[in-house]
Amino acid sequence: MKLRNATVDDAEDLVALANKSYRGESGKRGWTTESDYLDGTRTDTADVKGIINRENSVILVLCSDQGSIVGSVNVRKQGDSCYLGMLMVDPDSQGGGIGNQLMQAAERHAREAWASRNMTMTVLSVRSELIQYYERRGYRLTGETKPFVPGKGVFGIPRVKDLQFAVLEKDLAV
Repeated sequence: MKLRNATVDDAEDLVALANKSYRGESGKRGWTTESDYLDGTRTDTADVKGIINRENSVILVLCSDQGSIVGSVNVRKQGDSCYLGMLMVDPDSQGGGIGNQLMQAAERHAREAWASRNMTMTVLSVRSELIQYYERRGYRLTGETKPFVPGKGVFGIPRVKDLQFAVLEKDLAV
């Protein structure tokens, strides 16, 4: 597998991967699906291109030997720290360590490119198994929450009331 930075030419493939990983029946094949909590589209091409083109933002993609994207993660510099988002692995490839590889690559990028000392992320607070996954990798709940606010048809339509994000943080200096 090969790790590289995404380009705008990857946007449509990343949109397909996001919607396959997070939503619908295909997402239910993987354990990271949000399908029980959200309907609709996770992201669109304009959103992904915006993330790729944003200053101090990178999407790292892990490609198979055949060149197809099997996973990706977004890392954004935010002041002295970085934010990890849109960690996604093709549901058919989950359980093989790809997510862990991408997290390590994101953390390395944050340290080496931006000298960041910590990484934050948000996870739907109802996703206890996903929060536990991140905790096993050194992230800790901060006690802070943020409201889930759907945007312009992107990110999803809530299927349950009062969705919110839990904020997690990891010290990268350790």
